[in-house]
Amino acid sequence: MWTSIYIANSKNQADRFKRMLDENGILANIRPVGSAATTNVGLFEIQVLESEAEDAQTLVCQGSVKYKNE
Repeated sequence: MWTSIYIANSKNQADRFKRMLDENGILANIRPVGSAATTNVGLFEIQVLESEAEDAQTLVCQGSVKYKNE
């Protein structure tokens, strides 16, 4: 079952987190929220398998800190 672990502010941010998760062996999915489904602009959920949610959330949090410090 897929579990949402993060809401990204843009498609670009969601793609970066998905790439980071993929590089760490965690299968990730991006799902547009609301109007982003038709416009590709807006919020995007990052989803992972429920069994990997805790590890994925840790990686995303570490990635968020790195992203803010760049």
